[in-house]
Amino acid sequence: MIVTISKDELYKRLGDMQNIVEKKTTIPILSNFLLDISREKSTVYATDLDMAIREPIEIMEIEKSGTICLPAKKIFEISREVAGDIHIEEDEVNWVKMKSGKSSYRIAALNADEYPHWPSLDDKISFSIQAEKLLDMLDRTIYCAGENDPRYALNGVLFHVIGQKKKIVMVGTDGHRLSVVYSDMEMDTEEEIKAIIPRKAVMELRRLLGAQEGAIQFEIAKNHMRFTLGEKEFLTKLIEGTYPNYEQVIPVNNDKSVLIDREELIKTLRRVSVIGREKSRVVRVDLEKGQMNVFATDPELGEAHDGLKVGFDGEPITLGFNAKYVLDALQSMRSQNVALELLDTLTPTLLVEEGNADYKCVLMPMRI
Repeated sequence: MIVTISKDELYKRLGDMQNIVEKKTTIPILSNFLLDISREKSTVYATDLDMAIREPIEIMEIEKSGTICLPAKKIFEISREVAGDIHIEEDEVNWVKMKSGKSSYRIAALNADEYPHWPSLDDKISFSIQAEKLLDMLDRTIYCAGENDPRYALNGVLFHVIGQKKKIVMVGTDGHRLSVVYSDMEMDTEEEIKAIIPRKAVMELRRLLGAQEGAIQFEIAKNHMRFTLGEKEFLTKLIEGTYPNYEQVIPVNNDKSVLIDREELIKTLRRVSVIGREKSRVVRVDLEKGQMNVFATDPELGEAHDGLKVGFDGEPITLGFNAKYVLDALQSMRSQNVALELLDTLTPTLLVEEGNADYKCVLMPMRI
């Protein structure tokens, strides 16, 4: 391989891969990326075996084609620091020379034949969705997904495709709270498909989606999902297992409704939870006609109390919540007003945006 690449082009492409390549791994080749130089189309590819990204790279000059594995972090740092275009040439087996301006490097490489192959997707079903809509749905669910939960299926976001209804549903839950968002979507299948994307992959997908506009394609296969983001391809392994039946968790008989200014509630919770216990973050909420009073206590620090006007005309009721969970849900919402839908002190509470039935958050009450 003998090529010349713009430092900015190499830096940009490797920048997309830094969250995927393994920096500390027992499999050394996973800290590398695959550079595949061809006169027809050159690409860069990286994987950690759970996620993979592949995208084209523009080559200024190709003297000799080839494929090689190079250390992703070090080549990224070199492309950031050097002053000009980068000339790369295979020196001997598993070594390359790199030169840019007055700077030169000799870098150890690995055999490209040993790099994990891009998985083939058999029996895949394809869909199209607007990038902005997908990003919004992921933003509204990822904060509820579990982290290192022994119930492995909870450590991701559920994609539930309901072909007969032409709907896609995304769900996140850690067992203490749940968020679900619904959206209509054109599709050519009548099937019902459930796929669980790992939390880490969702975070990376969100980052990649931030630079996308218009429709994107995604495909669901038995063990993988692939997203085509313009010229980039992002692939993730799916979590095996059965996701909880989210529909059974969403309360349908909560007959008390409290209408609240979202921003005012956020400010109130922030002020009060300064005093709350660090681990539980529990706050007490007293509701009475037209008023919500919020309390937090810490045996070592003291107490805090605040309140705000709300739209409520029912009988007084006292509830306990994790303040962080409520704040996370409120910050994922867009409307000026939100509604708390309640039944009693032990039944899950439903938090919804005013006038939007397509996004629901379920909060488990806490004993106080």
